[in-house]
Amino acid sequence: MGELTPELLMRAYAMGVFPMAEHRDDPEIFWVDPIHRGIFPLDLFHISRSLARSIRRANYNLTLNQNFEGVLDGCANRRETWINAKIRNLYNSLYNNGQAHSIEVWEGPHLIGGVYGVTLGAAFFGESMFSRRTDASKIALAFLVEHLRRCGFILFDTQFLTEHLITLGAVEIPRESFKKLLNEAIQREADLMSQSLPSVSDVLQRKTQTS
Repeated sequence: MGELTPELLMRAYAMGVFPMAEHRDDPEIFWVDPIHRGIFPLDLFHISRSLARSIRRANYNLTLNQNFEGVLDGCANRRETWINAKIRNLYNSLYNNGQAHSIEVWEGPHLIGGVYGVTLGAAFFGESMFSRRTDASKIALAFLVEHLRRCGFILFDTQFLTEHLITLGAVEIPRESFKKLLNEAIQREADLMSQSLPSVSDVLQRKTQTS
């Protein structure tokens, strides 16, 4: 692979592929184009009773784009990670260009969870999330899904499907179906910064509407 620039990375996202490294200390990056793709249908995010209780708690705050590097490092700070130094620098560049975003979950002054991803048109490509307290990453996702819906996004790509994501409503679709959704989404306009983050009642109201 030649020099991977932020511009090349965004062109790759437009084609439905994304970069990974084998591990933190491997300088090589490879492209991934899964045969089956995970997505979150924005109207079908599942909030369980236990997650709803966690969302109702008053001991956390959420912010948007207030500590992107902190979220990125929280996601990379695990035994096995695909985020090497080159990938970290690329996503920081996308953030500086307004193309990558993060939602942070705080407990007082402490960053306890978050999620980050890339936006292109009306598509959001979820990259990674982390949690230092029970349900912190799930709370970030619940607010993110509602925020994306309100800001005009129509596609939330989760890349792969995991048991954890399945419990939250993620589904798997064939590559061809994903590419059709992607092509439609990137031709539309959406702005993650056009709305403030939803309130607790906004997020939980969606639960009652979709239950």
